[in-house]
Amino acid sequence: MRTASQHHLMYYFSSRGSCKFHQAIKPRVWNSSQISFTGRGQSLRFPAPIRKTRLFVISNTDDGYACAPLLEEERNTNNVPTLESEAFFSEWFPPSFLWRGLSVLVLAGQVIIRILKGKVHWGNTLEQLERVGPKSVGVCLLTSAFVGMAFTIQFIREFTRLGLNRTIGGVLALAFSRELSPVVTSIVIAGRIGSAFAAELGTMQVSEQTDTLRVLGSNPIDYLVTPRVIASSLALPFLTLMCFTIGMASSALLADSVYGISINIILDSAQRVLQSWDIISAMIKSQVFGMIISIVSCAWGATTIGGAKGVGESTTSAVVISLVGIFMADFALSYCFFQGAGDSLKNCV
Repeated sequence: MRTASQHHLMYYFSSRGSCKFHQAIKPRVWNSSQISFTGRGQSLRFPAPIRKTRLFVISNTDDGYACAPLLEEERNTNNVPTLESEAFFSEWFPPSFLWRGLSVLVLAGQVIIRILKGKVHWGNTLEQLERVGPKSVGVCLLTSAFVGMAFTIQFIREFTRLGLNRTIGGVLALAFSRELSPVVTSIVIAGRIGSAFAAELGTMQVSEQTDTLRVLGSNPIDYLVTPRVIASSLALPFLTLMCFTIGMASSALLADSVYGISINIILDSAQRVLQSWDIISAMIKSQVFGMIISIVSCAWGATTIGGAKGVGESTTSAVVISLVGIFMADFALSYCFFQGAGDSLKNCV
């Protein structure tokens, strides 16, 4: 047994709105998809969505009565917008790298504004400064010493064959001051401090501790992000200067004890080559690298979602993005600081 039925929607008008009808309204059906309401001097006509339904009924052989409808088929004849198109936009979400990259720029702008306004939590800043500076000295100096000795082996091995023993110290000094010291120090800090920043802020984000700070009237930017950015920017230049000193000292000791090149020759060559701008450029680079590490790590931590797994992914991604940012910034700053042909080595030849 198969039957078909057609349903029409019912419309109710309330007199509490802005338009009031004092006359009787008579509905008229113009066609299957349009309804008109007419009154004295007034006429309203608009399309009415008609819902056509087909009901399929299967007879029940047990009792002779028809069972309930099994299939219902609907069709919208008036092209009325449905929720299917809206569902596509509601489910769309921008890629994580896009909105996280924008969050880095937004966070950097907020930090600059808060610093200019003087809204800095100095107690937390001193705590983070101790954490980034004195507590990171050991691993930075150890890394710089071994990197310096490794480069010394390569330079002495090649320059000795050319009879350029007096230029080894100058080449080492330029390499350490311009590139190795700021980059190596920043890599160590990115792995040690940047990962900690991202993990801490990520855990606070997924556990809603940042929302608690807002409820208590504290701005998370002032309390969490700005102190970390200031501490990283201030501590890295001094760490870079210390790493440069230890790197040159370890290189001179290795050259004297293993290859027989006097420490005085290494240090005198370095003194002739080095200029004040070489040290200043290294400190500027390290300060920029510190800002990149802290802002990227804090931004990745503040945008963490997904619980413990999200915290782990944010920590790893923050370190990777920080390293990429360091290398890109190093190229840009080196291109700006050192253009043209150099003449630093002519004083030690």
